[in-house]
Amino acid sequence: MSPFFPDLVTRTDEVRRAFENDPVILDAVAHGMDIQRYRKFLLELYHVVWHFNPVTAAAASRIPDTHRQVRYHLYEHMHEESGHEQWVLDDLDAVGVTAQDARAYPASADTLAMCGYNYWQADRGNPCSVLGMLYALEVIASVYGGTFTSAIRESLLLVGERGTSFIGSHATMDVAHMASLRVVLNTLNDDAARDAVVESTNVNFHLLTRIFAAV
Repeated sequence: MSPFFPDLVTRTDEVRRAFENDPVILDAVAHGMDIQRYRKFLLELYHVVWHFNPVTAAAASRIPDTHRQVRYHLYEHMHEESGHEQWVLDDLDAVGVTAQDARAYPASADTLAMCGYNYWQADRGNPCSVLGMLYALEVIASVYGGTFTSAIRESLLLVGERGTSFIGSHATMDVAHMASLRVVLNTLNDDAARDAVVESTNVNFHLLTRIFAAV
């Protein structure tokens, strides 16, 4: 079979473009956010990040040896992402939200839907679908994270990494992550796994667009 990565890009191009052309997102990336919106953004992000490793672990536990390269990739990725929810809590603290309030914050319906979909696929569907979640998150972080970080620092007068440590660091980290993800995506050689990743990418991009645009 031909390499999967170019096919994934093509089959998910429409939903990716919907994210990057959303007027609310375009404005935030160009001009930042006011303090209330940025707090809400980080509060939603906290839930996404907190559930990232549990979702990934659930998927890894069901991936068969026929896709062991995917399982090994997930093991490494979970290790690298361990504890990153604390970075979001640190950023929230820097903009005036305590860890206690962040943990008690009720996630939006779209955030719940995103986490719920990814858990469902990991537990009940095709576990390779987790690669779609990784792909959507890493595209957004690597392509838009740096510009968004700069806009937030300027709009809120934040100094250094204080208040933007999570998104700023992932803008750089996820460039390398995308390169390794491309390699593992190209190991998928069956239609069921490929279709699951395409569906997951489309769903995650759609819900991330809604989450971002609603804050």
